[in-house]
Amino acid sequence: MNFAVIGGDARFSRLAELLRADGHAVRCAGLERAGTACLPLEDALRDAKIVILPLPACAGETVNTPLAAEKIDLRRLTEQIRPGQTVLAGKPEGTLAELTPCVDYFDREELTVRNAAATAEGALEILLRELPVTLLGTRVLVVGFGRIGKLLALRLHLLGARVTVSARRPADRAWIECLGLEPADAERLNVSGFRAVVNTVPALVLDERVLAGASRDCLCLDLASKPGGIDFDAAKRLGLRTIHALGLPGRACPETAAAAIRDTIYNVINDLECG
Repeated sequence: MNFAVIGGDARFSRLAELLRADGHAVRCAGLERAGTACLPLEDALRDAKIVILPLPACAGETVNTPLAAEKIDLRRLTEQIRPGQTVLAGKPEGTLAELTPCVDYFDREELTVRNAAATAEGALEILLRELPVTLLGTRVLVVGFGRIGKLLALRLHLLGARVTVSARRPADRAWIECLGLEPADAERLNVSGFRAVVNTVPALVLDERVLAGASRDCLCLDLASKPGGIDFDAAKRLGLRTIHALGLPGRACPETAAAAIRDTIYNVINDLECG
């Protein structure tokens, strides 16, 4: 099968390699700075049956291309897509969603779960590197009990951290308690006494009022997509150290993340062919 891989981070350079290793023909654009052999956009798209766009697919009105020699305009891309080509994109929005029929491969549970696991491992690496103490015995607050929150909290617990997890739903707090963790009500969030606070909620939950209760040696790590769940300006005024760790799967484990995307893309193609 002929694939075009357009843009993305290190995951998508690895993805192209994995697809070629499986015997497919792959042409790339927008990955020059990854050392990947690339063609002009029009040539990369010309014979492709499947067009793979990044995760996330867009950066404003351009394709998300952090490793490209030059930006790729979304309208220019959509003008090159021809009937019969299937476009697979991660979280398509804006102009792309309006102009090009495409399948959101990040809407697949098999990918979001594996992506969450990679994010949790990346977060652990940051905590181990940035905290001047061991995780053993350290009080850590995980804000949110979604996929990433669950997987991160359990990994921290296994490493001996004293883990509290905040959640809005009483059912989630019951699960947290039954997993051997300390539940907290997200409506009455209290960050006092924690050496690290890790946010996984894609909404502003750690505002100045909440952050004012943190100790000055508390590390605030945000794993949520932009703009995140931490008021970074308020944290700076309060003298708190913050890290907004975006795109952890691509940075921490691009090969594993690429394999997860490849497997999901194969599942999407199979479903489209069978549907």
